[in-house]
Amino acid sequence: MDDRPVWAARLRENRRRRLWSQREMAKRLAQAAAGQITLPGRESLVRMIRYWEAGNHQPSDLYRVLYCRVFEMDEADMFGDGQVRRERAPAKVLEDLLGQAEALTSQACCQGRRVGVGTAADLSARVHALRLADDVIAGKDLIRPAFRELDAAVRIYRCGTFTEQVGRRLLVTIGEFAQIAGWVASDAGAHDQAARTYRLGISAAHEAGDTTLESNLLGSLAYQTSNVGDPREGVELAHAALEVAGPRAPARARALAWDRLAWAYARVGEDQEAMRALGEAETALSGHGGEDEPGYLYWVDANELQIMEARAHTELHRPLRAVPLLTDVLSRYDATHTRELALYLSWLVVALADANEPEQAAHTAGRLLDLSADVASDRTARRIKVVLGRLKPYRDVPQVRDLLCDHAAIALLQAG
Repeated sequence: MDDRPVWAARLRENRRRRLWSQREMAKRLAQAAAGQITLPGRESLVRMIRYWEAGNHQPSDLYRVLYCRVFEMDEADMFGDGQVRRERAPAKVLEDLLGQAEALTSQACCQGRRVGVGTAADLSARVHALRLADDVIAGKDLIRPAFRELDAAVRIYRCGTFTEQVGRRLLVTIGEFAQIAGWVASDAGAHDQAARTYRLGISAAHEAGDTTLESNLLGSLAYQTSNVGDPREGVELAHAALEVAGPRAPARARALAWDRLAWAYARVGEDQEAMRALGEAETALSGHGGEDEPGYLYWVDANELQIMEARAHTELHRPLRAVPLLTDVLSRYDATHTRELALYLSWLVVALADANEPEQAAHTAGRLLDLSADVASDRTARRIKVVLGRLKPYRDVPQVRDLLCDHAAIALLQAG
C-alpha cells in the first residue's frame, strides 16, 4: 500500500506523466528559477526531489512556487489534500494488452510453404494500398477486404517457413495490416472487433521489436477508447503509446503520440494537460526533416495538428479558438477525402453553436449532411447525431428549424 502523502504522490505522478527523470525535473526547476535565485547543484536538487516524492518532507515555499510554474498548476491543486487518481504505469498497460492478444506463434501447418523476401514485399505493398483506400472509402464499405488482407497475412506467418529476417518483416506487416483494419472496423462501428485487432497488431509489433509501430497501434486504440470507451483508460493507453515511442522515434511518430494524448486529455476535460500535449506535438513535428520513417506516417503534418488543436478547443468549449482554426483548415482541405471533411465540418458546427452563431452553424450542418449522405461511416453517423442534438436548443431559429425538419423528413423516407 502506498502511504505517501497525497502531495508527494502528486509530485511523482506529474513528473512521470511527462516522462521526465528526476534529473530532468531538477533541470526544469532550475530553469523556472532562472534570474531569481540560485538553486543548489544538480545532484543536490535530485536528492531533494527524491525526498519530496517519498513524502519525507514537503518543499519550502520557494520550491512549491517553482513546481507550480513547471507543472502549470495552482498551488492548491498541486499541494492540496485532494486524492490523486492512480493511473496504471505504461509498462502495466502494455503487459495487460499483450496478455489479451491473440497468439501469433508460427506453426508449420498446411504444407509448410516457403516464404521469401518477395512475398513479404508484396504484402507490404498491399497494406499500403489498403491504407490509401481508407483515405477515400468509408469503413462499412472497406471492412471486408481489409480483414481478408489481414487474415491472409496472419495465415502466411502461421503456416509458412521463413528466415528470421523475413519473419520479422511479416510480423511488421501484420502489425500494419492490424492498424489499418482496426481503424476501418472502428469507422464501421465494430468497436470490439477493432480493439481485438489493435491488440493483435500490438502483439505482432512487440514481437518484431518495432516500437514505432507498436506506439502507433497503442495510440489508435487510445483514440478509439477515448471516443467510445472509458476516457480515463484512453489517457492511460495514450501515455503508454508515448512511452513506447520513446525520444528516438521519428519526429512524426512522436508528434502523433503527443497528438493522441492531447485528445485523450481533452476528452476527460483536463485543458492544461491537453494544451501542453499539443505544444509537445508541435515541437516534435518541427524536428521532421526527411529522416527515415515508416510510410504510414505520411498523413501527420501541420494541418492535422491544427485540426486536432481545433477539435480539442471545441471539446473543451473554447469556440473562439476553435472556429478560426477549423475555418482555415477546411478552406484548403482535400475535397476527395469526403469522410474526413464531413467529420471536421461537424466539429465546426458544434463550435459555431457554442459561439452562439446558430445561423452559420445551420448552414455548415447543411453542407455536412449533403456530404455525408452516401458515406458509410459510423464515425460520421455518430457525429451527425451530436450536431443535431447541439442545434436543437436553437430550433426557433428559422435556418435551424428548416434543417431539422428536412433531416427528419429524409430519415422518415429512408425508414419507410
